Amino acid sequence: MSAKFNFDVMADRSLDHARKWDREIIQQKFPYAKEDYIPMWIADMDFPAAPAVRKALVEVAENGAYGYGYAHDGFYSAVMSWQHRRHNVDVERDWITLAYGTVPTIHYLYQAFCQPNDCVILNTPVYDPFGYAAHNNGFRIISNPLIYQDRTYYIDFDLFEEQMQRFHPRIHLFCSPHNPGGRIWTLEEIERVAEICYKNNCLLVVDEVHCEHIMSGDFHSALQLPDRYLDNLIVLTSPNKGFNLGGLKTSYSMIPSARVRDVFRHRLEMNSITSPNTFGCAAIIAAYNEGEEWLDAITDYLRESYKQTADFIESRMKGWELMHMQASYLPWVNISGTGATATELCEHMAREAGVIVGDGTFYVDNGSQFIRLNLGCPRALSSEALLRMEAHQLVR
Repeated sequence: MSAKFNFDVMADRSLDHARKWDREIIQQKFPYAKEDYIPMWIADMDFPAAPAVRKALVEVAENGAYGYGYAHDGFYSAVMSWQHRRHNVDVERDWITLAYGTVPTIHYLYQAFCQPNDCVILNTPVYDPFGYAAHNNGFRIISNPLIYQDRTYYIDFDLFEEQMQRFHPRIHLFCSPHNPGGRIWTLEEIERVAEICYKNNCLLVVDEVHCEHIMSGDFHSALQLPDRYLDNLIVLTSPNKGFNLGGLKTSYSMIPSARVRDVFRHRLEMNSITSPNTFGCAAIIAAYNEGEEWLDAITDYLRESYKQTADFIESRMKGWELMHMQASYLPWVNISGTGATATELCEHMAREAGVIVGDGTFYVDNGSQFIRLNLGCPRALSSEALLRMEAHQLVR
């Protein structure tokens, strides 16, 4: 535990009506779950937010005026400084566009750059809104299955290039670091993806939301790519995962190309996405300008939780193989050794152990032998969840 921040304390999740914990939602989605459930499904942390963020929100709330605002100089300065300090990229102010969350932004991007009958290509398994945003807008999905080897993922570049030439996808939505799994792609891998997209006239959209909690290795932003690729690039990010601000529905994009940026901003205007959430904008500024020490401390805490989880799974969970997680707080577990499917194991754990974990089949494609855990909670709670699951193992 940090000497300055106490991460063994949990926020009261009933006050923010957290979907992760809400009994009615749990009963609808997991009707077989025990009454004393521990939710480890939604990528949401249970810790109180960074003190600087809470202070900023209280100041705005107590001021009492919640009218229409705009993305002001303080917001742009905070983003540019953060990206330079944390990720070694120099972002120009004009590149930045504030929006209402990464998932809505993905919908707008598909609408802006795809035409009827177009397709998008995804490295699967992948964060499920990548897929349902395409379905919601009538676009086809081309799955590029990741290669699982030595407890990590690799991109099948030969298949990726073949699919590009065969299907001509309009967008490649690339998750970096990858969700699920927490794989940090090397800069060489990112450049190879960018080159294939560039050659095949496919817009590269990179979701970097999970880049703030680094367990091991070095994160490389796609904005570090050579200049020739920047005209075909959109980067999406936010402090929502790093600082647990998802409910404030605020995110931003970084788009170096004026041509691409204009098309995207026109789509936002068509949907009247023109002014920020007052609290969300204040939270981003506080997190980026004053929350760095807290972020480093919680990352250290999560790293220790991950280490303890890895040791536990390795020694005590039959048929479970934990993927090497380099980023995020969401361990991805290969459960093929149990003989059960992800859906079977998830239902069993909810019913018998009262632990609700993520079903790998929800991640667009190629996840039927995996489950996802969530360590974004006090360690006593994640430890209890592991002990419960150990006591109710499913092996066939």
